[in-house]
Amino acid sequence: MNRRSILGVSAITVLGLAVIVGSAIAQQRMLKEQLIATPTPESRQALAPSAKLRVGVYPGSPFSMVRDPVSGETKGIAVELGKELAVRLGVPYEQIEFRSPAEIYEALKAGQIDMTIANATPARADQFAWSSPLMLIELGFLAAAGSPVTTPADVDRPGVRIGVTQGGTMNSALARELKNATVVPAATLKNGIEMLAQHKIDAYATNKANLFEMSDTLPGSRVLDGRWGLEHLAIAIPKGRDAGFAYMRTFVEDAKSEGLVARAAARVALRGVAAE
Repeated sequence: MNRRSILGVSAITVLGLAVIVGSAIAQQRMLKEQLIATPTPESRQALAPSAKLRVGVYPGSPFSMVRDPVSGETKGIAVELGKELAVRLGVPYEQIEFRSPAEIYEALKAGQIDMTIANATPARADQFAWSSPLMLIELGFLAAAGSPVTTPADVDRPGVRIGVTQGGTMNSALARELKNATVVPAATLKNGIEMLAQHKIDAYATNKANLFEMSDTLPGSRVLDGRWGLEHLAIAIPKGRDAGFAYMRTFVEDAKSEGLVARAAARVALRGVAAE
């Protein structure tokens, strides 16, 4: 066989491989599309009764919503999963911003929003319907520069002031746990940052995803090593929407297995995630 013939055979072989590879990719894409659960009309109506998916978020939290200071673009786990769920339901996405988690919970109870992402606690099991956990986030403390709190052992001492987000799970949890320190509620995470900067509190307690975001804006502050608990982040929807619960549960499992959750966490540089 001469050199020209060999080159011709090689070109045919390469072309054949390209066709095979292209066909395999197309088949994988079709299989993936077939595996994505299709919502029934009943589940769509239950999850988005206003014919749009209203997602509740609050600023300053990477698992809820953060805003780029230059472009104004918003991102976060709740933002991205909300948009993806809206696409799969075939309805428009509507982002509704609140100042704090407490305001979101009230809106969710009233049916003014259709979903949010929050800490699934036993106390909230009777208030909302929850998906399985998306991820676990460590709970910790953020100490301001010059604070007398330098380790977790310094937290529960007389005279120490620990900030928490008003209406959040930390408020009641720390009030029970701390015997000597004083728990000081803050209306929002932004208020918490101001209180730390003005030395009105010595440390702030919440999940580490939020603490690292807060620390980025406070020179000299640091998130203390160790953890004092875990948050189980999950999707919450209003009670009474049972027809949509099975689809929401399937969506969460798909979002995790397809890497949607991991990619959303990477885009927002989520920190403080605990191993499951």
